[in-house]
Amino acid sequence: MHIIRRLFSLRITHPTLSGLWYAFFWMMIGALILSLLLHASLMEEDQLSLYTYIVHGIALLFGGLISGKRSGKKGLYQGAITGLFYSILLLLISFLALDHSIGLANLVLILPAILIASAGGVFGVNLRK
Repeated sequence: MHIIRRLFSLRITHPTLSGLWYAFFWMMIGALILSLLLHASLMEEDQLSLYTYIVHGIALLFGGLISGKRSGKKGLYQGAITGLFYSILLLLISFLALDHSIGLANLVLILPAILIASAGGVFGVNLRK
């Protein structure tokens, strides 16, 4: 049984990549919950943008937390890099898949993403000890 677990286990050891993986994982879970709430008519579509920002903030916090925890040091830096990559990937996906233009309003959202993930990275380094 131990051999099967070693062969089929996937562990991302790089702190930034593992933080991005967990951030996108929590974003997918949040998007699923939001879509179920929208489908069940418990929420209106005009409220969706606020809850989307909340889901992204939580995903960034957990991504920075995991990134800082895996690195063990420089949590602010690891969280900031995770937040930067997360926001750039989201902008790239929205540009390519949804045909949105990238404007100044979208680029301004990179800064809060970096700050939230940096805070998660600082907390993550302190969780390791």
